[in-house]
Amino acid sequence: MATIVKRVSIDVAPGQVWDAVRDWGAVHQRLCPGVLTDTTVEGEARIVTFANGLVAKELIVAVDDDARRLVWAVVGTQLLSHHNGAMQVLAEGQGSRIVWTADLLPHDAAPQVAGLMEAGCAAMKATLEG
Repeated sequence: MATIVKRVSIDVAPGQVWDAVRDWGAVHQRLCPGVLTDTTVEGEARIVTFANGLVAKELIVAVDDDARRLVWAVVGTQLLSHHNGAMQVLAEGQGSRIVWTADLLPHDAAPQVAGLMEAGCAAMKATLEG
């Protein structure tokens, strides 16, 4: 199983960053505009549409306000047979650090997923600090 970990420092207080991460139905507006073009919520799942046309259904596994951690699983996609994602907001000096982890199969999908995560991190930094 491939594991990808991305970290991004954000010059915004952890509570504000967590508020945006926790708003899982508005990820295309509050975290990753431009990378994601739409999000719809269906019960405990969100359907995200990427700018490249990829659509993913993400089941929300856990939302931990104390740890500022969101966990989800991507299901029903042709690209991945397994995906577990976690995003945690940590205090870092006067700002925050987002740690985003993805465990996925097949291994050969890792470069594409890592690229999407890199674009997502850049979008989060620009959006949250903007």
